[in-house]
Amino acid sequence: MTSEPHLSLADDHEYAVGDWEAAAAAVLRKAGRLSGDDPDSAVWDRLARTTLDGIAVTPLGTPALVADLPEPVRPPARGDGWDVRVPLADPDAKAANAAALTDLENGATSLLVRVGASGVDAAELGTALEGVLLDAAPVVLDAPADPVAAARAFAELVAGRTVDPRSNLGVDPVATRLRGHDVSSSSDEVVAEAARLAGELGCRALVADGTALHDLGASDAQELGYVLAVAAHHLRALEAAGHSVDEAAGLVELRLAATDEQFTTIAKLRAVRRLWARMLELSGAATDHRAGVVHAVTSRPMMTKYDPWVNMLRTCVAAFAAGVGGADAVTVLPFDTRLGMPDAFSRRIARNTSTLLVEESHVAKVADPAGGAFAVEKLTDDLAAAGWEELGRIEAAGGVLALVEDGSLRGHVDEVAAEREHQVADRRRPITGLTEFPHLHETLPQRAPNPEGAPEVRPYGHAFEELRDDPAGQPVFLATMGTIAAHTARATFAANLFAAGGIDVVNTGPHDGVEAVIADYTGPDGGQPVVCLVGQDRAYAEWGVELVAALREAGARHVILAGKAPDGVAVDDTCATGVDALDFLRRTRGHLG
Repeated sequence: MTSEPHLSLADDHEYAVGDWEAAAAAVLRKAGRLSGDDPDSAVWDRLARTTLDGIAVTPLGTPALVADLPEPVRPPARGDGWDVRVPLADPDAKAANAAALTDLENGATSLLVRVGASGVDAAELGTALEGVLLDAAPVVLDAPADPVAAARAFAELVAGRTVDPRSNLGVDPVATRLRGHDVSSSSDEVVAEAARLAGELGCRALVADGTALHDLGASDAQELGYVLAVAAHHLRALEAAGHSVDEAAGLVELRLAATDEQFTTIAKLRAVRRLWARMLELSGAATDHRAGVVHAVTSRPMMTKYDPWVNMLRTCVAAFAAGVGGADAVTVLPFDTRLGMPDAFSRRIARNTSTLLVEESHVAKVADPAGGAFAVEKLTDDLAAAGWEELGRIEAAGGVLALVEDGSLRGHVDEVAAEREHQVADRRRPITGLTEFPHLHETLPQRAPNPEGAPEVRPYGHAFEELRDDPAGQPVFLATMGTIAAHTARATFAANLFAAGGIDVVNTGPHDGVEAVIADYTGPDGGQPVVCLVGQDRAYAEWGVELVAALREAGARHVILAGKAPDGVAVDDTCATGVDALDFLRRTRGHLG
């Protein structure tokens, strides 16, 4: 029997970093992003992306990045997958119960139950949880306004019954204050009461809820520092109540937001394990009590109410990143969350997102899939360092409660949120379906309104959504110059830009000269006060001056040009890639009346 010849699937050539720099530089020079005088090594600065925390995300992972990094703290193996934790917030307790049973029968493994004015009434918990096998399906409470009352109601409901030890009373007095609710008892008393009740039930008591700060616009490092500061507050309160550090660590769960920024989410979840382990090490916890329990919830601020179907893509990427980052439990918010109460279809899609990632993509089969990837290890280390620094800042300023109560924590977050919104405004941070590729004439799904009193959320695209909420009363006339092939690129760009601000356009087709444009502009579909010239630079130079003058004579009050206006073409405004879209749209709407 003759052996088959060996087939090598790898190139024997050893490539150096300089080879990559040369290849990448050639592409950037072709695209005009590097000049012939720039060195090849300039590709690092051109291709690196900087986070809101000032951390550079490298375009290429190399062994040198991890040469001096400490050993990572890896998540434990998750067996068959992560805990698929579905949200439950319907004020109608019977409807909430039906949704819970459907979810648990079809792939969900635990419940995140909103309790209080914005969810299930505490007195109705029995109805909402009827038929739920509490010894097999963990229940995690989320009561933004009065977590102790919810914990007591749950404890009374399950008295004498066995509950899954992974259940959590979900108490976080710091988040309660951050969300603007009054707490009658001191924070230490709230923590001690939660621990007492959890001790009776044999479950966890507390959450260090980073989503409370994330919802207000916090950066990744701010969220990490805040979660650690809250966890430190819980540990101190538990110690004061007589618990050892090992006991206290087992009562606390860490909750963070997962966004569609895939690599930063992976790194953030990996970083929080390392930081939590370090905090417990410094607190004297035994080695086998330093593994944190991490719950990831897909980001609320990243979701849009317009073109909500895109939220399915955002939450899928976020859930994937949470799984790769090692989350023990993942909550995927339904795609229609911003529109009102999710329906059965959207809950099924959210639930099945985790099922597909676990059962078909096998994301959970490896405990730390991103471990060893040079770029991810470096980003994890950078985020861990930034989060630890943020923790130090909070502690040095008097602790997290002091910063919540004097408003300085919120002010610190507002600065970051403002910078993010500036990047959204000029579309350096595009939001698909809202700032990019908007569907102006869409019909949104109808949902029952969300209950009042839900925690505050600062959506990333809220300024654009406000424009869409109040559509412009008149369209913009597109003065298309030349053939379809000549003007379509800029016409499409302009139409999408205007639609992002709730402004429709009138496009009457190709025009071969000034007279043809004016004929359509003065026709039955024309006469708009705002006109936008769309065409090639050559057309602008050849007949732009004459066209602008003719349009003004025909009644146009505000003339815009898509692209860069050549010398002599006196327009009132221009729009091109990199423009502050939000400011431009507000100006344009002002001229539309």
